[in-house]
Amino acid sequence: MSFLLLVVSALHILILILLFVATLDKSWWTLPGKESLNLWSDCTWISHNDTWLCRDVSENAWLKAVQALMVLSLILCCLSFILFMFQLYTMRRGGLFYATGFCQLCTSLAVFTGALIYAIHVNEILSKHPPGGSFGYCFALAWVAFPLALASGIIYIHLRKRE
Repeated sequence: MSFLLLVVSALHILILILLFVATLDKSWWTLPGKESLNLWSDCTWISHNDTWLCRDVSENAWLKAVQALMVLSLILCCLSFILFMFQLYTMRRGGLFYATGFCQLCTSLAVFTGALIYAIHVNEILSKHPPGGSFGYCFALAWVAFPLALASGIIYIHLRKRE
């Protein structure tokens, strides 16, 4: 049982790391000139000055929705880990981790929705930038975190506390 708890905890921490990097790092979209854009600031390299020009991201409602959903997924994932630890030490033997599983399923839903909105509305979100480019590694990390969080939520729902 202790090995299973270690694996489940390690999976949860991996999901948290993936979500933190996907939300806070700077590569949701990669422009043709090796520049990348994130969810929070819009920085481009000015080659003739050798400086960065940074400005706030666009006021696009779709981008605001992606920002909110990714932050919500982080909060829910942290909350589910705290709930897991609380339930692990206070729940009676034989109990199920329903609250933890439900929070983790909500985490996967928030990540899925945020990444899907970004994928569908990327042209509207990046309307001020030149055409071209591709999705960055943070976008891919969000898509990797989704099935892991879904699997983790299902595991928590079926996990029983034993001696």
